[in-house]
Amino acid sequence: MTIHGPRHRQQVRNFALIWTGVTLLVGALTFIAIYATTAPASSNRGFVPAGIVAQTSGTPDSTLVEAVALQVTATPADNTQPTSVPPTAAPAQPANAQATQPATQAVQPTATINPILDKDFDLGIAVQDNPDPNTYKVWVDMVRNQLRLNWVKSQVIWRDVEVVKGKIDWTAMDVSINMMHDAGVKVMLSIAKAPNWARDKGAPTNKPGQYDGPPSNPQDYADFLTAVIKRYPGKINAIEVWNEVNLDREWSTAPQAIDAKRYVALLTAAHDAIKAQDPNIIVITAALSPTGADNTTNYKDDFRYMNELIAAGMLQHADCVGAHHNGLNVPPTADYKLIPERKPRATFRGPWDNPNHSWSFKSTLEGYAGKIKAAGSDLKLCVTEFGWPSAQGLTKGKPRAGFEFANDNTLSDQADFTDQALTEMQQWGFVRLAFLFNLNYGPQVGWSMDGAVGDNVLWCIIGQDWATRPVWQKVVDRNFKGQPRKASA
Repeated sequence: MTIHGPRHRQQVRNFALIWTGVTLLVGALTFIAIYATTAPASSNRGFVPAGIVAQTSGTPDSTLVEAVALQVTATPADNTQPTSVPPTAAPAQPANAQATQPATQAVQPTATINPILDKDFDLGIAVQDNPDPNTYKVWVDMVRNQLRLNWVKSQVIWRDVEVVKGKIDWTAMDVSINMMHDAGVKVMLSIAKAPNWARDKGAPTNKPGQYDGPPSNPQDYADFLTAVIKRYPGKINAIEVWNEVNLDREWSTAPQAIDAKRYVALLTAAHDAIKAQDPNIIVITAALSPTGADNTTNYKDDFRYMNELIAAGMLQHADCVGAHHNGLNVPPTADYKLIPERKPRATFRGPWDNPNHSWSFKSTLEGYAGKIKAAGSDLKLCVTEFGWPSAQGLTKGKPRAGFEFANDNTLSDQADFTDQALTEMQQWGFVRLAFLFNLNYGPQVGWSMDGAVGDNVLWCIIGQDWATRPVWQKVVDRNFKGQPRKASA
């Protein structure tokens, strides 16, 4: 027979309190342990990198000359959800992972200065959008707290978000722009590809991704930019006006003509619209594709076209000159005339058999800077896409024809070349911003290398099974978020 008196009840209450405390402590420790082993490795999804159409070797014939360094951008897949596992419960990295994801730590922002006055070198990364905020917050955390970066590049496909004139689908932009801004990450939008209703009458509109083009009336583009800036006041820090305008893939008109004066007219309308809404937004000219060859109608040599753009007044309507270079299998420190032979010998021979500036990161960017300086301008470059691909460790498929250079680069090459490029750009002094390609393409659309969509995974800084590649740590070690910034006069 048990007597439940006041003393016994007090003992029961004390035991219950102690047991509850122990249970909560064990639960908290268990949660921490699980989180430490399952937190997602870095995962970024960016835009399609450029790649060489065809490898050239020996003496080029007319067809090969046209493809010496012509770069092609694949269309991102519609599937933008992470593959394999949800980003909120990514598996721990395997034991043989090439790099270790650092623990997530909240990074305190540096003193804020107006980006338009900040002309010293800074780094961002290309991140492919995702309309799901639960997914996109993973990318935000990786950019801000893990990679410690100040900038992100987000591409806006105009034809996809304003299919009907005046009816804009804000879904993805509402997520990406607001979340990055709220996290203290600066946003650069690259906005291109006119919707069918805005295109030239007679322009090929039935092959999006192959023959995109500008609007017939630049004011339509200006109106779209105005609407975007008004919806996100103070949240957009830079805008790249179009993309690779020396290719008919991006600049398909009727009749077909890659026309510097027409681009500068579009740039002028865009610049004026942007500055009317927010003079602090950095206006970046469309990066050219390093082609190194031309047939004047379908693509133009980027050096020659840069001259035409400057002559047409491009430098008077921008704050920064856009540039692209996607690395290939050439170190960033190599001049195109003096590329050292690789060990083992490179299998992709274009840079050695057909020397041209377009193969070389160094020669291409120094060439652009030289042309700007010769024109009497002090504008710097904004490298809106750069990086080195590697097929090492990717077992799902193989690089398609024209992308074999990725087989020559090990993961160590990818990391070292990227690190060297960052040092070069900082030392050159003529690069203002650079955006690494790419963060999350592999996790978000799959790590397969098959087909055009798979081209992008070669540049991704995350490998299969969410294991961060060595280049990830190179970026982390730079700690751009922690570097002091200063305003320029």
